[in-house]
Amino acid sequence: MQVFHGFTSMPDAARGAVAALGNFDGVHLGHQAVIAEAAALARSLGAPPAAAVFTPHPRRVFQPDAEPFRLMTDAQRVRALAAAGAAMVHHIPFNRALAQMSPERFVGEVLDEGLGLKGVVIGADFCFGRDRAGDARTLQALGAARGLKVAIAAPVSAGGGTGKISSSEVREALRAGAPERAAALLGRPFAVEGEVRRGDQRGRTLGFPTANLALGDYVRPAFGVYAVTVDLGGGQALPGVANIGRRPTVDGTGVRLEAHLFDVDRDLYGRTISCALAAFLRAEQRFDGLDALKAQIAEDCAAARRRLGA
Repeated sequence: MQVFHGFTSMPDAARGAVAALGNFDGVHLGHQAVIAEAAALARSLGAPPAAAVFTPHPRRVFQPDAEPFRLMTDAQRVRALAAAGAAMVHHIPFNRALAQMSPERFVGEVLDEGLGLKGVVIGADFCFGRDRAGDARTLQALGAARGLKVAIAAPVSAGGGTGKISSSEVREALRAGAPERAAALLGRPFAVEGEVRRGDQRGRTLGFPTANLALGDYVRPAFGVYAVTVDLGGGQALPGVANIGRRPTVDGTGVRLEAHLFDVDRDLYGRTISCALAAFLRAEQRFDGLDALKAQIAEDCAAARRRLGA
């Protein structure tokens, strides 16, 4: 996987690709279909398949104070794009100057002259340019004038006839405490990835040591307890239980994820891990003291083991 940043002074190795173009937050099944179509077009043109994504997410530029909403980090997105079939990823820096480009300038300066693309594949609802003046058909027409092949991928419907798959629908599922639904839309479980931070070590004193992750700009799933699987970096999914929330019993401040791994006792501080949500077990609540909390954690562990077959 090759990763490039910017759209100026591109090396020859970065040019001549067919790129799936979009934000691709979550790289859900709909995004994967766009990437698959880009790969097919790339094969027909004898070009490498790529993904061209905007970073930071445009919503963060236009709404800097918006609540956290991301479904993955940029590093997770790169890996997911590679798994979906992209051989290279172009990170297009998104700022207000780029947002003010006319559709014509964007196609000419960014896609054609900048990235040197042979083709582009987009979703049917793709919009671009100042005031979102350009749409998928606009891109097709502007691309044709420059010899840039542009294909529009058909939307992928969600199960149950609820319409096309979208990142917004994934976020809604997570906020509703439905990680299984989110996983069905993503094609894999939603996972929080980050460096294990040192907490107050209260879990260890209760007999349930935890690995603590900051949620950063991740969307906030429903606060509560989840059955989870944790990847410590080697690809092995270890079962566990996690709490996401503010820890009201101990007057916690800030929102974080605390994961307890079953039958694992090792120092994880400073290590980057990935915690995937498998099932929602119960909502976060305040308990009458640490003894009651300890008893409930034991019940949560038993419930998570049953859900995970662990």
